[in-house]
Amino acid sequence: MPNARENPHEYPRRILIAVTGLSPQIVTETLYALAVSPTASAFIPTEIHLISTRSGAEKARLALLSEEPGWFHRLSRDYALPPIHFSADTIHVLEDVNGKPLEDIRSPEDNRRAADGITGIIREFTADPDCALHVSIAGGRKTMGFFLGYALSLYGRPQDKLSHVLVSEPFEASLSFYYPTPASHVLEMPGGRLVDSAQARITLAELPFVSLRHGLPEALLTGRASYNETVEAARHALAPAELQIDLAARRIRAAGKTFPLPPAEFALLSVFARRALRGEAPLPAPAKESPDADWKNRYLVELRSIARPLGDLDGTAHALRNGMDGGYFSTHLSKLNKILRRELGPAAGPYLISDGGRRPRRYSLGLRPSAIRYDIPETAVRG
Repeated sequence: MPNARENPHEYPRRILIAVTGLSPQIVTETLYALAVSPTASAFIPTEIHLISTRSGAEKARLALLSEEPGWFHRLSRDYALPPIHFSADTIHVLEDVNGKPLEDIRSPEDNRRAADGITGIIREFTADPDCALHVSIAGGRKTMGFFLGYALSLYGRPQDKLSHVLVSEPFEASLSFYYPTPASHVLEMPGGRLVDSAQARITLAELPFVSLRHGLPEALLTGRASYNETVEAARHALAPAELQIDLAARRIRAAGKTFPLPPAEFALLSVFARRALRGEAPLPAPAKESPDADWKNRYLVELRSIARPLGDLDGTAHALRNGMDGGYFSTHLSKLNKILRRELGPAAGPYLISDGGRRPRRYSLGLRPSAIRYDIPETAVRG
């Protein structure tokens, strides 16, 4: 039996989201295409949410939700649709930099505000595992449709769908057409031509999209990151892995993010980074209860290279006086990998110290030499 996550119509919360401008018809046209269907898998939304500018929101409210003409209510009655939550409260008006309703998208700042607003709405809805989204990019300005589609690409899940609605000629050009009526309903076209809306045909063109959600750190999935920040995180997650090591500042740059590491974990990472730079073989861990002098020496070399500003290393040297044992190694390796996963999310994989996945365990950093760079000359530290 197919997994319910692959069947959007089985989700308890089903949301139709659209951007609209001065043509609110796309809402009823898309709803008709989704819900008025002979198949058992018709996607009948439980909620409809619109994203628009101030003037677009007002036109949608008057055309769709008023008593007359109230085209959304007419469609629901004509086809006996179940209750769908759609009201002025589910029409989201984009805001300008001052928090006022956006009149139109005319400047770079308007563009940025629209992108952030649309991305935030999609991020919020996709955080609910019990909902499926159907996103229509048929209405609004082209930039709004682009941002809506791209936001779904960033955050979308398997149950979420993207579409564009197509209306047959000559109805596509009519501002009076809202959906194919079940009974004859005559419309006057520009030029005086009369047509029957019952003869209209609507096609929903589903648009496949590549989901980048798996490449985003958890903080971006649950936080309030901007559109640009989210796109940048996805870009770095998909880019070839590169590691930049700044010994003086005791920080690294990985997957486009710069962050510090504690000295002990920094030194351990540097051990493996230098070996990867030199093309050296993976290393076994120190034995559990048998201190290893070679491991102690290579580790202390790296620790001294970053500890000069920290002062005395006598405590660490004393703890490792007989060598490094497996307990010390595994504790700091676990902490290092935990920090990398926390900071980089799904992009952490290439930067983790791997045990090779089979016995006997051999540890290494899997990056190619050209992907590793130190911010000081290689000769400054001898390994």
